[in-house]
Amino acid sequence: MQVLSATLAAVLQVTLFALLHGPEGERHWSKHYPFCGGVFQSPIDIQTDLLRFDPTLRPIELHDYNLSANEHLTLGNNGHSVQLSLPSRMVLSSLPHRYSAAQLHFHWGSTNAPTGSEHLVNGKRFAAEMHIVHFNSDKYANVSMAVDKSDGLAVLGVLVEVGEFNPAFDQFLKFINGIKYRDQRVKVPGFNIRALLPARLDEYYRYDGSLTTPPCYPSVLWTLFRSPIQISPKQFLSLASAVYSSHAQESNSVALNSNYRKPQLPDNRVVLVSFKEGLHGIRTVTSPLVRKQVIQQLLVGDLADLADEDLYQLLPSGPESGADKKWKAFNKKHGPRTHHANTKKQLLHPPKKSRKNNHHVGSLGLTEEALCYVSLEHRVRHQAKQSLTVGQLVHALRDLVFPELNLRSYLGCKSELDFSTIRHLIRGRPTDEVLELDGSLRRASIGLNKMFPSVASKHGVPATKYEGFSNAAGPKSQPQGFPHPWLLPMEWED
Repeated sequence: MQVLSATLAAVLQVTLFALLHGPEGERHWSKHYPFCGGVFQSPIDIQTDLLRFDPTLRPIELHDYNLSANEHLTLGNNGHSVQLSLPSRMVLSSLPHRYSAAQLHFHWGSTNAPTGSEHLVNGKRFAAEMHIVHFNSDKYANVSMAVDKSDGLAVLGVLVEVGEFNPAFDQFLKFINGIKYRDQRVKVPGFNIRALLPARLDEYYRYDGSLTTPPCYPSVLWTLFRSPIQISPKQFLSLASAVYSSHAQESNSVALNSNYRKPQLPDNRVVLVSFKEGLHGIRTVTSPLVRKQVIQQLLVGDLADLADEDLYQLLPSGPESGADKKWKAFNKKHGPRTHHANTKKQLLHPPKKSRKNNHHVGSLGLTEEALCYVSLEHRVRHQAKQSLTVGQLVHALRDLVFPELNLRSYLGCKSELDFSTIRHLIRGRPTDEVLELDGSLRRASIGLNKMFPSVASKHGVPATKYEGFSNAAGPKSQPQGFPHPWLLPMEWED
């Protein structure tokens, strides 16, 4: 019986792997990992009209990236990528938290189609892409604990194009024949990981996103460098033709290539950039202070005044947006419309009176506590008290997570404020003010769609789907086991 069970388990594992990694495998991801069908997913196509210049972005700061040859790293084939383990003393420090390195891995195309980067830039796909995964070591002991937290991961993305020979890549590619098959590993001498990165670390794109493989948790702060690096045609072929996603003992070897995910919807996100050179007409991101004022106005301000005077502060930005100027003019004319000082501390931790009048505030990300996606999934299933269909679970998690992520990302200047988030924020406010704002938003959403008809289709903005401030109950569910089988030691070795 034990032998039979082991055989059955092996067959099921192979079947699941084939299901997830076939030509159309990612269509099935959400059946097993519901966040893969959710929001704030990665990668995305970084279109120019998504970009916002952020003058506060500093050059990337790296520490202890130059490793000694006496230190041995593990190079492995986990069946869906080539992965190199990294010591946690390697640190990314130019972010709100300290992030320690865990591993780096690659996505690439094939010999027939050498276009395998995950992120696109204005529709252009590069030959490959390297990801250096870091975890929030200020808050979590290792990457496995951080992976399902909303502030858990920071990934450096490097676009790769075919061109000149790259000696840094040869430091590990020369060992690739030792990991031809899934689950094979070899030891590699340490080297200068910094040499794998572009020369300029001050020019990059940044946005809030997700893991690009199951379980697809939206737990990643993405930094994608503007300048690609080059590898030679022979080095590219080492990735595209020398490794397999199947085990050595399998009779039919399956080549490991084209292991990139398709681009996902922006979901009202914008992409911050640290540079302006070469970008024409790009807008500067709305300041965090202005955004905090908008949220404070929604929480405790006069909604009727907001509807009359500054409605377009709440809408996804279209071309020629003047959000900062409008808000400054509004405050100059009327004075601040909030009952409390606009400080981060008071916004993140509203006074007791404010909490009482807005009982939902604590569940909408207005604290610095991180979201735990595993707990949220268990909570949705438990509240349902019955099995959910795949689609119901995906939509329930979307409804629960999106306002949280949208608000956090909006306050961090990496999203526009969505209607559903506004709806959650003003629950419990005076009915007459809510109705007035509701009517104004309905009219404005129609006007926005007429003014900028491409916004909704291009950026996932629900301007034509505004449904007012009614609150629908979400579907129900029951618990599921964890950890996910995807989170194996090879995947998250630290």
